Amino acid sequence: MQVNVKFRKLSTTYEILSDEEKRKNYDMYGDEKGSPGFDAGHPGDNGGYTYFTSGGPGPGHDQFNFRPDEWQSMGGQGGSKSFSFSFGGSRGRDSFGFGMDDIFNFFGGGNTKGSGSRFGGFGGSTRSQSSPRSSPKSIRTINSQVFEKEIADRGITWLLLSYTPTLKGNQHIESILEEVASSLQGALKVGSINCETELSFCKDLGIYPRREPRVFVYSYIASEKGSLVEYNDDLTVKNLKSFCQEHLPRFSKRVLLNHFEFPSSTTEKLPRVMLLSTKKDTPVIWRVLSGLYRKRFIFYDAKVHDVTDPTVRKLEVDSLPAIVGWLSNGEKHVLKTGISVKDLKSAVDDLSVLLDGFEKNNKKAGARKAQTNTAEKQIPLLTGSNFDALCGESTPVCIIGAFRSSKAREKLESILSMVSQKSLSRRQKSAFGSRDSVTYTLLDATKQPAFLNAFDKAGFKSADKLLVAYKPRKKKFAAFVGEMTAEEVEGFISSVLNGDIQFKETRQKPIVK
Repeated sequence: MQVNVKFRKLSTTYEILSDEEKRKNYDMYGDEKGSPGFDAGHPGDNGGYTYFTSGGPGPGHDQFNFRPDEWQSMGGQGGSKSFSFSFGGSRGRDSFGFGMDDIFNFFGGGNTKGSGSRFGGFGGSTRSQSSPRSSPKSIRTINSQVFEKEIADRGITWLLLSYTPTLKGNQHIESILEEVASSLQGALKVGSINCETELSFCKDLGIYPRREPRVFVYSYIASEKGSLVEYNDDLTVKNLKSFCQEHLPRFSKRVLLNHFEFPSSTTEKLPRVMLLSTKKDTPVIWRVLSGLYRKRFIFYDAKVHDVTDPTVRKLEVDSLPAIVGWLSNGEKHVLKTGISVKDLKSAVDDLSVLLDGFEKNNKKAGARKAQTNTAEKQIPLLTGSNFDALCGESTPVCIIGAFRSSKAREKLESILSMVSQKSLSRRQKSAFGSRDSVTYTLLDATKQPAFLNAFDKAGFKSADKLLVAYKPRKKKFAAFVGEMTAEEVEGFISSVLNGDIQFKETRQKPIVK
């Protein structure tokens, strides 16, 4: 029964391979129907770290991606192509390729160690087994300046080789690094450091090779700023690739959507973005973006069943995968739905453009908010020209914040700005319509000592900052010289407006010079 099931899967597999459109969709998405797939980012997640390649070397061989529940197959028409499939299994299994050992053991065959390719497939050699050649062009030469400018704390994973020209195996290792970098193009970059010419740099980093070349990954697992982690496992493409994927950034917070507290208007300066997908682990693409933009966005991702989920409908998402963003003022935007990807690099590039655009919108919204806040928060300085408008007899109550230092001014302005926005002021009807019964202003006590002398003989000289509630028509005032906190000031002004505080007669009419 189990064999029949496997052969039915084999039949389905062959049908997909025979159909150009289905085969293309599998290559891009892991789904013959063309459903866009964000594959998860580490082995053992059944997320489809899969390879199968046609037998034989050369540029004509094909490469496709298959889901881990598909079975291995070989055969074909015309070109007699052979294919290997991969199973996403436990970490002990080869989740990056289903090799010759697996094929023969499945059929009860003998051991074929050493016969599989470095990708775990069968049929054909790989570039890493080819004849010696010059250093690959895709491997960047790294020195201390390049390291500081492009690698250290830049959010992108790097695969690095440290070597000296006299060590054996340099070209062979370079070819492996190049294959890994090619398969993860868009997720990481690759470079080499000649420790003969960069001796002090290599020793400072602790990466000097003594007996053989050494391989490192600039990882974001142990530190948010990144650190070098040495690779010490068997040097094969599949093992090294698995190691690199393990060390991709993880700056996206996995959340349960039905328990997620959606952002509102806060003081948070960074915009927020969330990926909604059916994947049970954070996809590689999102992990890569979370590293590149970790200082510019707050990242989340959530697994959802489908668009009928009430929490998904609440976000107004009509197809998956989808990206939802919130500006720093709490305003929600659906950035993209039904995301389809061609390959890892193009996906990262396309979504980077999307995030860049959203960041610009956030800055514009922030600038508008800052302008509005500035206009709202500006507490005018009391002068001779605006005295009548602010504290003239037509004003029932004038709240004056007097200061004797720049620090005291900032404190008073901040508190009065906040308090003035609250619904503390009573309103009155006049021939000119409704107007506030209280005005707010600042006074430079060092330049206007005579003004404060109208209230107090000593002019409150002992206070660096104080509040005066002045009733121009009644020529009365109340002063507050206590602790200047928003709560205390709000309480004082409330008492003034509610008539719960005792006012005193002014000594004389206050005048601003």
